[in-house]
Amino acid sequence: MASVSQSTSRSTAKPGGEADDRSSPARDYSIAAVDRALDLLEALARIGPAPLATLADAAGCTRTAGFRLLRTLQARGFAIQDEARGLWRLGARWTALGRAAAEQGALAATAMPFLAALGKSSNENVYLRVRDGMESETVAIYQTDPSLRIYTEVGKRLPLHAGSSRVLLAYAPEAVQTQVLTQRLPRFTPATRTDPAWIAADLQRIRNRGYLVTSDEVVAGAVSVGAPVRDAAGQIVAALSVSAPSMRMRPPRPSAPGPRPRGAPASS
Repeated sequence: MASVSQSTSRSTAKPGGEADDRSSPARDYSIAAVDRALDLLEALARIGPAPLATLADAAGCTRTAGFRLLRTLQARGFAIQDEARGLWRLGARWTALGRAAAEQGALAATAMPFLAALGKSSNENVYLRVRDGMESETVAIYQTDPSLRIYTEVGKRLPLHAGSSRVLLAYAPEAVQTQVLTQRLPRFTPATRTDPAWIAADLQRIRNRGYLVTSDEVVAGAVSVGAPVRDAAGQIVAALSVSAPSMRMRPPRPSAPGPRPRGAPASS
């Protein structure tokens, strides 16, 4: 596994005008224990089910270190030991992680044409978020114009109670809603909703009308219109939203009065 590294080059001038190119040492941010655990997991994926000795040799670690790492992974559901035969194999948690990674990538790719169509019709940026436990995560953004402000970034996580993320909370399991509303809710602006009773009532309103409009809840001066995204089975899998400065998303003005019905009195 390649570690994350950062290197910089620096050029200095020698006497006589010659350039001396010296590169600073690469900065290594890797954590040895994590590297060893991932080496072990990659070995388990390649050759498992396998005994400890074989896995430790393949991962380049001692049997003592390999045993401790496997026991740690076993406690988290990432490795399983067949005690009767002494063999180790991957645990069920990897199935869930693999499915989540595939679904998030596929969801963003599938949704992007619809985000683009909505962005072009509204002339505003469009965001796609999914719920991950007790938070929302931005998984895709369609930027209509580079000059338009982006209010989040892919990978950014936010609590479920504020802004368009509340759409995801409205359709989350009841246990998740209860857990969110019984904890202390952070406030981002003076307009952030933090009253559990008000939020609980708003979740029902969101489900009744099928969309949510918020103003200034996460970013002051920003208005967001959000709606749920359903899969083929009708399950809520994400929320999309259009966000823009409040000066561009004011309520529409009343249209000009049309012709009066015959016999109607003229307004004074």
